[in-house]
Amino acid sequence: MEAIYAIWQRDVLKFFRDKARLIGSFAMPFMFLILFGSGMSGAIGSMMGGEAASGPLSDFNFVEFMFPGIIGMTVFNTAIFSALSVVQDREFGYLREILVSPMSRTSIAIGKVLGGSTVALFQGLMMLVFVPFIGVTITIPIILKLIPVMFLVAFAISSIGLLIATSLKTSQGFQMVIQVLIFPMLFLSGALFPLSGMPAWMDFLVKINPLTYSVDMFKKIILQPEQMEPALREAMGLNLSIFNHVITFSEEILVVAVLSIIFVLFATIRFNRAEA
Repeated sequence: MEAIYAIWQRDVLKFFRDKARLIGSFAMPFMFLILFGSGMSGAIGSMMGGEAASGPLSDFNFVEFMFPGIIGMTVFNTAIFSALSVVQDREFGYLREILVSPMSRTSIAIGKVLGGSTVALFQGLMMLVFVPFIGVTITIPIILKLIPVMFLVAFAISSIGLLIATSLKTSQGFQMVIQVLIFPMLFLSGALFPLSGMPAWMDFLVKINPLTYSVDMFKKIILQPEQMEPALREAMGLNLSIFNHVITFSEEILVVAVLSIIFVLFATIRFNRAEA
């Protein structure tokens, strides 16, 4: 436990000491929310065939719809890129020094995953500063429900990042692989666009994408679709279903939890076999 705590503490302290990283973490979400979200609101209304001008669809707010996705995007990017430190430590020789210490490799791997998950949780919570500017209502119970879900999602994505990082030798290679992997998964998760009206082959990719269930959990917590009109829920793609079965929040928690266990096991096994 001391080894896990030491690795976790190092990653968390690096995050809080890097002021440029703290400030820069707001740049991409701000761009998507203000520029992309506001600019696409009219286009999304037109894509709905003008129905958004009246009836229940008149309440559709694209910026509000995007906000849970922006939180998800922040958590995903931070969690998966946290594993970059493993590649950098290998390049600079620090990883070799850790591996020859009495700490077990399993403790190091778990500490890395927990450190990346904690940093991703903090950065996800920092996105709540945008709440007063976009009209979303966030209460204390919502935040308390959001925190464990954020951490669970971050834990799963950090495990994926560690699994990839242990197989690569350079920072440039890691960043290239992550960019190729994360952006298709992000765009097919419903974070930035409603998931309704997709062709069958794309809908299949959406359903096997683990980020889909993570983003949907954020939407159910923040947007509270049970209080919306059925037509509005359908337009916003909030009725995620498989074989006509609507996926519940509890089932999504179970899916992400199982994936977390699987990926952290594979990442730990791969890290134990990796060369310094």
